[in-house]
Amino acid sequence: MRIVHLMASPFYGGPERQMLGLARHLPGRYESVFVSFAEGGRCAPFLDQVRRGGFEAYELEHNAPRMRQAANEVARLLRKLDADVLSCSGYKPDIIGWWAARQAGIPAVSISHGWTAATWKVRVNETCDRLVIRWMDAVVCVSKAQAAKVRRAGVPDAQIAIIHNAVADEAFAPAEPQFADRLAGLFPRRPRWLVGAAGRLSPEKGFADLVEAAALALRRQPEFGFVVFGDGPLRPALTERIATLKMADRCILAGFRDDAAKYLPHLDLAVLPSLTEGLPVILLEAFAAGLPVVATAVGGIPEVVEPGVSGLLAPAGNPTALAERIVAMFGNAVDRRAWGQAGQARVRREFTFATQSVKYQQLFDRLARTKTPRQRRPAAAVVS
Repeated sequence: MRIVHLMASPFYGGPERQMLGLARHLPGRYESVFVSFAEGGRCAPFLDQVRRGGFEAYELEHNAPRMRQAANEVARLLRKLDADVLSCSGYKPDIIGWWAARQAGIPAVSISHGWTAATWKVRVNETCDRLVIRWMDAVVCVSKAQAAKVRRAGVPDAQIAIIHNAVADEAFAPAEPQFADRLAGLFPRRPRWLVGAAGRLSPEKGFADLVEAAALALRRQPEFGFVVFGDGPLRPALTERIATLKMADRCILAGFRDDAAKYLPHLDLAVLPSLTEGLPVILLEAFAAGLPVVATAVGGIPEVVEPGVSGLLAPAGNPTALAERIVAMFGNAVDRRAWGQAGQARVRREFTFATQSVKYQQLFDRLARTKTPRQRRPAAAVVS
């Protein structure tokens, strides 16, 4: 069975890692192919990663706003590959992919990672996405909370599947000592306690609230050190705010690092200050690394964080509450090690790719039965 993943990948982010991780864990009878809109050439790092993983990868020539040309190109590629199912991640892949899949006579599934409403353009496209997914053959939601949003968009229950995000086995790997030294080296003076976060520096991720919360926490406990891994449009504003609050030596923007997960085991606490989420992979990675978590109660986060067991939850958009939870995690009543171990056990039990892939196999098998019958060409006839 040939599964084609249609992406719009400006960088190697969470949805890309999820779909590639799934491809690596599907049994041999499934063949995964990845296709991405060019995104001004920014899709290259992801497609390079795909090829290094041993999978076919294609960069499309056409893109929005040339919707018809783009859909026609995707449809031609689906026919050439003799695809059985088209898997779409994101609003542009959904909108163009649904159209292309209908031309090619194959079923299409939307992977609904979440809606951000980050800009007016994104809001317009996400409104279109809410309409298009009603016509998809299936919509995979990465959390129960996202499934509720998809239902409100008008998608029938029969078309919805809840399949949580997952982490790879290497997320549970032992800590590598050299990353502890690199982490400490980010600070002029080594902090007593290290609090970390990671993600795209865009409004919906709530890092502006984290900076404010860090300032409040440092007033109560100056031995904290905060580090944020990631990059994005808010970096200049965050840098300026950190300087204004005079905590440049205690709140570090470390930039995007493809090995950020290796720093996690050397933190004392992970924080997720998001304003909206589907189910953040960084949350699962933090638990896999044995960290307790303070996070906002949005999206699928409360489905994973158990307050008083593996972490604490705070209302979104409230830096004061976030700071209170961070400080509380270092009180005498909290056994951070035990909380981190509880989160790690939960993720190992419920959120691995081995568990996830079984659910996707069931979905793909069901969808493939609706494919328009055609004679499959031999593999040698597929031109890369």
